[in-house]
Amino acid sequence: MSRWECAIAGDDSQFDRVEDLIVHQSTEHDRVSCKVCGTVVPDGYFAIKHAFDEHSRAEYVRAYDASAAEVRRRENVKESVESAADMNEVVERLEG
Repeated sequence: MSRWECAIAGDDSQFDRVEDLIVHQSTEHDRVSCKVCGTVVPDGYFAIKHAFDEHSRAEYVRAYDASAAEVRRRENVKESVESAADMNEVVERLEG
């Protein structure tokens, strides 16, 4: 089984479970402001989810000066996390 790597700002922490990764990103890293709309969200998965659920690819590309490959990479990350994660567990853990 492959491990989940954080990869935020050079953080190479790895986790056996994707839920642990999402909680780590949400609690151990600073929040970021969306360059499209200014909404503040946890960095990592939640920032990617916000960008692609709330904005078009074109808006993302313009705001982040992203290449098509960068967009595809983030879309793949979002899809991989969502297909593997128990988001109810993540929400329960984050809400305490």
